[in-house]
Formats: sequence, structure tokens, C-alpha cells
Amino acid sequence: MTNSLATTNIADSLRDIKPPVEIPNALIWLFIGIGVVALIGLILLIWWLVKRKRAQISAPPPIPPHVRAKQNLNAALALIRNPLPFCVLVSDTIRVYLEERFNFRAPDRTTEEFLHELQSTNLLNTDQKSTLGKFLESCDLVKFAKYEPGEPELRELHSSAIRLVDETEPKPEAIQSPMADSQSPTASK
Repeated sequence: MTNSLATTNIADSLRDIKPPVEIPNALIWLFIGIGVVALIGLILLIWWLVKRKRAQISAPPPIPPHVRAKQNLNAALALIRNPLPFCVLVSDTIRVYLEERFNFRAPDRTTEEFLHELQSTNLLNTDQKSTLGKFLESCDLVKFAKYEPGEPELRELHSSAIRLVDETEPKPEAIQSPMADSQSPTASK
């Protein structure tokens, strides 16, 4: 009996052979990885294109310095009955315009420093430098010496500022066609 019990225990302890373990194909994982990277890349590309398009749509073209200066000078006319705010706005507008137009640091300098440095440049002609100097000194009288000019004097300051912007604004290039050059009197001689 012991013999039959021993055979039963051995038969119970023996198990069947396990089926073979499937080894995953490395190419499948490579394709899955490439697919995931491509999907992430596609999502990033779409996000970048949408963001770029929004930036192009939302950013208006920059306003040229001379146009912005004229707008500010025209807005200053609403303050003409108050000499101090009027002169502050007009002189600041001209200083910012000169900085933007000629890349010349003007707003953070005193009038004397600004005019002294301006004299050594060829950014403005002699008449413009002289007019600008008188303009800024007149504005400084109002801003710092409590001088209160009348409306005609303030209008002259305004006209002087507009004239300076008009004289120094960039002029559009005259576009000439080759046909116009060949028909000019000097071309035929």
C-alpha cells in the first residue's frame, strides 16, 4: 500500500509541461514608439501653427513714429487751455518721436544734455536744431518755471512740433518705371 500511495503522490506532484512563452517582436515595439513620437510631434506642430497664426492675427502692424507723434500732438490740442499738461505732452511726444525715429536717447535726458549731444550729430539740420532748442526751452519754462503762456503762444509751440515731425518723417521713395526714365528729356539727349 505504501507503494501505491507513493505513486499517487508522485503522480499528483507532476504537472504538465507549460506552453511556450511568447517573446514579443522588437519591431512591433519600435513601430509603436515611432507612432507615439510621430503623434506627439504632429500635436506639437498643430499647436505651434495655431499659436503662430493667432500671433499674426492679433499683432497689428506697428504705427510709424511720425504717425504716432502726430496723433499725440493732435490729442494735445484738447489740453491747450492748461499750459502745463499741454507742454508736458507736446515735449514728451517730440522727445519720444526723436528717439524712435533716429534711435537717439532723448526722453531721459535734461534739455541741456539732449541739445548738447544733438549738436554733435547730423540727425537734424542747423535750422531744425535751433527750432528744437527754442521749442524745448519754451516747454521747460512752462514745466519748471511756472510760466503760463497764452493760447496763441501754445498754438505756436504746437505748430513748431508738427513742423519738426513733418520735416523729419521718412519720405516714401519715388518709384520710377524704366519707361518714365527713357522718356525723360535728359535721357533722350
